[in-house]
Amino acid sequence: MVLPNFEENLQKYAKLLVKKGINIQPGDWLKMTISVEQAPLARLITEEAYALGAEKVIVKWSDDFISKMHYQHQPEEVLTNIPKYEIDEVEDHVLNHRVCRLSILSSDPGLLDGVDPGKISAYQKVATKAFKAQLTATQNDELKWTVAAAAGAGWAAKVFPNLSSTQEQVDALWDQIFKSCRVYEDDPIAAWDQHVQTLKEKADKLNEIQFHALHFKATGTDFTLGLPENHIWASAGSVNPKGEIFIANMPTEEVFTAPDTRRMDGVVRSTKPLSYAGTLIEGMVVHFKDGKIVDISADKGDEVVKKLVFENDGATGLGEVALVPDPSPISQSGVTFLNTLYDENASNHLAIGSAYPTNIQGGTKMNEDQLREHGINTSPVHVDFMIGSAEMDIDGIKKDGTVVPIFRNGDWAI
Repeated sequence: MVLPNFEENLQKYAKLLVKKGINIQPGDWLKMTISVEQAPLARLITEEAYALGAEKVIVKWSDDFISKMHYQHQPEEVLTNIPKYEIDEVEDHVLNHRVCRLSILSSDPGLLDGVDPGKISAYQKVATKAFKAQLTATQNDELKWTVAAAAGAGWAAKVFPNLSSTQEQVDALWDQIFKSCRVYEDDPIAAWDQHVQTLKEKADKLNEIQFHALHFKATGTDFTLGLPENHIWASAGSVNPKGEIFIANMPTEEVFTAPDTRRMDGVVRSTKPLSYAGTLIEGMVVHFKDGKIVDISADKGDEVVKKLVFENDGATGLGEVALVPDPSPISQSGVTFLNTLYDENASNHLAIGSAYPTNIQGGTKMNEDQLREHGINTSPVHVDFMIGSAEMDIDGIKKDGTVVPIFRNGDWAI
């Protein structure tokens, strides 16, 4: 690596993910999903986890080249036939061991460009249904989980196409990952403690006010979104049933809640590309009426996004609204990462599909019917897309009709 002190910083990053992200405690089991390209990081994470007292570390390897070949060459009936032993393993990890989940993203964002969108959609539908126990436990914070990233060569080439070599591209992406995750700080964990507190203060203020609705206004966007009674704005710190704090996304710059999916009207235009299921989706325009997505289109990836919305239960509703100021460090980097973990933390965003039950009081104790009665969307999918910009204004509307500025010109006004 040409990047100065790379090995030292990779070690700091691994420690940060395990100690602050997942917050490994003695006796914990950890399951890590990671690319074979990132084996050095996987080894460091495993070492750090055991040093903190982890009882077992499970590594689930992936490979972009092989993954694409599976989609290209397996018949759909084979691709979508998920063996029972895989489902049983996941359910055992979730129900019997509450295994902590660490997902390291590094794939080429356009990995599956050119693959039959019907195949992609079919697999996504089957997989979300097969592994529903894991999705439910994750969204309810019943287990600790963290999503982070590593600089894959295919991804780096898409983000920094003007750099002359693969080495330079990968170095540039690692540099951005280390910056955004505060790895360059003398004490990254202390820096994260301060950042978590800053985000919590914004969430606390919004929770105190309890707006009835939000109105978003920018070029191509004019959208009113209801908020349910007793909604909860959350930020960086999540808590499992044992009272252990973890950080679900590293990096994170957002405060977020669940909308009242029954009250959505207007239009939004995406401001960043979305990488979904290995396909880049660009230029999305989404029309809402009477609490549903009634039309969605995209300049690129149109068929994939239409199948996402109209062929999955609950995907015509929204499950998340998140506020991210344009002056956030990731936005100000000027880099479009083509990766939702990063781009959503540079921009206000919405999520197609399911809500987190933790975003409404008592939600984790409600069944799906009860959640829907409170306006909380349920769905097997949850896909964020970015709508924020430096020109966006957001107003909070109280139940009595009072309007309070929340964002002006892409930054906090409250």
